[in-house]
Amino acid sequence: MFFSVIIPVYNRPKEVDELLHSLTQQTYKNFETLIIEDGSEDRCDDIVEQYRDQLDIRYHYKENSGQGFSRNFGFERAKGDYFIVFDSDCLIPSHYFETVKNHLKTHALDAYGGPDREHQSFSPVQKAISYTMTSPLTTGGIRGNKKHAGTFHPRSFNMGISREVYEETGGYRITRMGEDIEFSTRIIKNGFKTGLIPDAFVYHKRRTSLKKFFNQLHFFGRARININRFHPGEIKFIHTLPSLFTIGLLFFLTLPFWNLSLFKILLIPFILFISLIFAHSSTKYSSLYIGSLSVCATFIQLTGYGIGFLSEFWEEQKE
Repeated sequence: MFFSVIIPVYNRPKEVDELLHSLTQQTYKNFETLIIEDGSEDRCDDIVEQYRDQLDIRYHYKENSGQGFSRNFGFERAKGDYFIVFDSDCLIPSHYFETVKNHLKTHALDAYGGPDREHQSFSPVQKAISYTMTSPLTTGGIRGNKKHAGTFHPRSFNMGISREVYEETGGYRITRMGEDIEFSTRIIKNGFKTGLIPDAFVYHKRRTSLKKFFNQLHFFGRARININRFHPGEIKFIHTLPSLFTIGLLFFLTLPFWNLSLFKILLIPFILFISLIFAHSSTKYSSLYIGSLSVCATFIQLTGYGIGFLSEFWEEQKE
């Protein structure tokens, strides 16, 4: 089986260097790599050149069009039987392609996705963000989990599709704001089989600051509403939970001004929630500092997504 790896890039040469180095460590070598530079000012062509002797690699520079259409650009030029998409801020463990190849031999999947994890080299902030995006104590627990709700929808930071899927669907229909979920939804509606490969994980760096993390989650919340414009009915109850949490948090914070007794009652589960996250994360990473950051990241995740969801929902009602 020959894989084509598609990596859209925008102003991230250092991360591309680290990603390409991880690809040189793969135990299964039958793959090509396509770097699609999406109109970057800080280009990575010099970095790519350093890997010519180690990887079957091609570099393409194009005008900026967003990650979705940049992936389509790569699909059009790919030679593989199976197309694999990574975000440029990922590191790929050495067993990745071996794991995917072996899984696809025994489980026929037209499209797959894999989980993300944190690498030991990541900063405390990145580890805290990774925790809240994957922890069972937050809504991140459904991401890359065997017990995911409903049909599995691969995400573009770590996913693969057969050539047939691309030829049938035409790839991404939108380039930003939920493009991967829209694409996954359309793959499933076209009758293709999707699934999770639990051991095909990547190390995903995510954002490097809590402020950038908030902006990202705010965008994710808006994107969920945007997807519903293309596929009405795709918003499920679970997608509203961060918004309900945000509304509930605002209600809770105003309680001392008009109902102090109720505030004292609700303070107990509130402190318990914070304590569980702090204890769980601190134990996992053996760090009280990362435990504290994880509490902050959890509230940023839920409120960032919730505010984005509610603001885009409001805009949709005005249309």
